[in-house]
Amino acid sequence: MTAMRFTTSTLLLAACAVACGLATVTATHAQTTTAPAAAPAAMSALDEACVREAEATVKAFNAGDAAALGAMFLESGELVDDQGMVHAGRPAIVELFKGFFAKYPQAVLEMQPTSARPVGDGLVVEEGERRITAGDGATTAQMHYVAVRSKQGDRWPIASYHEFADDPLPTPREILQSAAWLVGDWIDESPEGKTTITFRWSDDGNFLLGDYEITGTDGSSSRSTQRIGWDPVTGQLRSWTFDSDGGFSVGEWDVVAEGWAVKSEATMPDGTTGSATMTIAPQDADHFVVRATDRIVGGVEAPDFEFTISRRPPAPGVKK
Repeated sequence: MTAMRFTTSTLLLAACAVACGLATVTATHAQTTTAPAAAPAAMSALDEACVREAEATVKAFNAGDAAALGAMFLESGELVDDQGMVHAGRPAIVELFKGFFAKYPQAVLEMQPTSARPVGDGLVVEEGERRITAGDGATTAQMHYVAVRSKQGDRWPIASYHEFADDPLPTPREILQSAAWLVGDWIDESPEGKTTITFRWSDDGNFLLGDYEITGTDGSSSRSTQRIGWDPVTGQLRSWTFDSDGGFSVGEWDVVAEGWAVKSEATMPDGTTGSATMTIAPQDADHFVVRATDRIVGGVEAPDFEFTISRRPPAPGVKK
């Protein structure tokens, strides 16, 4: 959805061209572009090696191949993200890339080396800029990087890679844009009753606020309020829901292929606890499907369920 800030080193994809200004690499799981900048007519052996490293990086990223990306580092190589967290060794680096591909399968990367200098036999220090665009195309994060490469045969794997923040943190509202389609009035009617939902922005723009009202066929009703916001500690959206009967729940939102997966933990008024995974899958501008799985209530498995929510039409005489 992720309009998320990409700060971990899983986004580094550091094996780009070493030579200054050799290439800009854009990588997605759908399309790859390597656009050489102006360069001398005859490239040096080092330049050609750098281009090969860039192409290999793009190919591996395009395939979501964390192992291949890890192989672009020395076995003892390290990644240091802009928060100063060190990920030492190829196995740790591979795990970071696996996590990235699982969470942001449609992110787009652009990298532009800006300088490169030899610092000894077989060692080169490369500096450049990289830019990540989220799958929704609305959120970007830019970083400055420094990579130390070590010549190994005809390759230049990375010994050390550091990232440094190069742009301001996106605002909570910018991050929440990936869920902003929820804003508006919604309704679900079934033989069991009616559910109405309204989402709006908070006055400060930092949260999405939801109001739920559930009316049963027997005339019973209940209300809930929900607040969705960005948690910079966990690096994901979270929701807090409070029910009119005194119950409450907390949800952690992750991007999945269908839309969002919300892992929720609830506490009922009598102290009973429960958990579930809610998948929210937009169908079009006016419909989304909610599926509940892995439901546990009071330590007992509960059945799954699914229903479709429709955008509520405007009242008669009110323009949409």
